[in-house]
Amino acid sequence: MSKYQAPVGVSNRHLHIDQQSLETLFGEGYVLTKMKDLSQPGQYACDEKVEVIGPKGSLLVRILGPVRSSTQVEISISDSFALGVPAVVRNSGDIEGSPGAVLKGPKGEVEISQGVIVAARHMHLHTSDAQKMGIADKDFVKVRSGGVRPVVFEDVLCRVHDDFALDIHLDMDEANAAAIKNGQLLEIIK
Repeated sequence: MSKYQAPVGVSNRHLHIDQQSLETLFGEGYVLTKMKDLSQPGQYACDEKVEVIGPKGSLLVRILGPVRSSTQVEISISDSFALGVPAVVRNSGDIEGSPGAVLKGPKGEVEISQGVIVAARHMHLHTSDAQKMGIADKDFVKVRSGGVRPVVFEDVLCRVHDDFALDIHLDMDEANAAAIKNGQLLEIIK
């Protein structure tokens, strides 16, 4: 039986933003400034940051581009305590009924009624990688880390697409608990 591995992309708190919210926070016609490319093709970290304000506190959160169809804040469970926002673990994009927050930028504020989530762990696979491993879109796998604090993460959602590059997304809390660093290879267990 072949052992398959994939690199980890540790996901820090971030914001996916729609155009209307972007313009309210930064000004009419504002365009995001790319800071660096991310592991997924076409995705990038921006220079722009926004203050996310909850009932208990606030956090400075980097925007990821490009602009999306809806605004979504992805935080860790630790961040949810700091903000005073319930930790709702969801697949990215599944924001219906999730908590909201206030977003504050240099030119204004936006109150979102939903969209603050803890992103469920997941793995992006290019179609050819998925075929090689015998994995289909929306399958779940386990992944195992090595090192000084080995752990097995269960319920890792597989997302397969021709535009994806192979990597596993864990949030900062999960990665820190297992002493996992960006780019580290994890074993995929089907």
